[in-house]
Amino acid sequence: MSAPALQLAGVSCTFVSKDDPGQRYTAVKDVDVTVQAGEFVSVVGPTGCGKSTLLNVAAGLLQPSTGSVSVFGLPLQGLNRRAGYMFQAESLMPWRTALQNVTAGLEFRGVAPSRARAQADAWLQRVGLAGFGDRFPHQLSGGMRKRVSLAQTLVLDPDIILMDEPFSALDVQTRQLMENEVLALWQSKRKAVLFITHDLDEAIAMSDRVVVMSAGPASRPIGEFVIDLVRPRDVAEVRVTPRFIELHKAIWNVLREEVLKGYQQQLMA
Repeated sequence: MSAPALQLAGVSCTFVSKDDPGQRYTAVKDVDVTVQAGEFVSVVGPTGCGKSTLLNVAAGLLQPSTGSVSVFGLPLQGLNRRAGYMFQAESLMPWRTALQNVTAGLEFRGVAPSRARAQADAWLQRVGLAGFGDRFPHQLSGGMRKRVSLAQTLVLDPDIILMDEPFSALDVQTRQLMENEVLALWQSKRKAVLFITHDLDEAIAMSDRVVVMSAGPASRPIGEFVIDLVRPRDVAEVRVTPRFIELHKAIWNVLREEVLKGYQQQLMA
């Protein structure tokens, strides 16, 4: 078998308190997560369990305290240049149009302006924003801005796509449209995806596998489930199928206690 697209092996991340250097906090401990080429893997867990920390490690934005990260069999050194990162927070530059935001990454890579514009135009069309390239972010709805962010990530043709709760701020209807859009694009390109979400329904509807994290501190994987739902999928329709309900129940049985622990920790904070 070929090497995994992304492999986190024995990863732990410990942080030193800015206020008290003697205080240390371990966000994740001894985490093993593997994503094969073309595989869609979601990580779910309670608030504060270190999901975003793992994504930052995978992106090369954060060096793990212990453990290793490899990309297609090679040790990750510095930024993961084979990955594209779609953030939870708004990441568009407000002074640039939608088209200019999508071309930005290509420009940084030295792509000729005419070619960058053509590729950006093509991706804006693919995400349903043909004719909106001259709009600034403040002139677009939340869902449309997310589509621009998606085009901004995918125009670089990354081999690995890292997504940190990208649709959490959207209304239910727009969120389902975006989820289906991502699945359709993924189906055509079959990139490796590591997807972070709080939403168990979303994780099951979109993924090949779901990894469940324990409550923090020192969060770790406590369950892994193969999602054997037929593809292609419509995220709204698949949620009412008997197999989806069965998978949801099995994963929730593992996740429920950790969510309650996380909730209690928030109350005590």
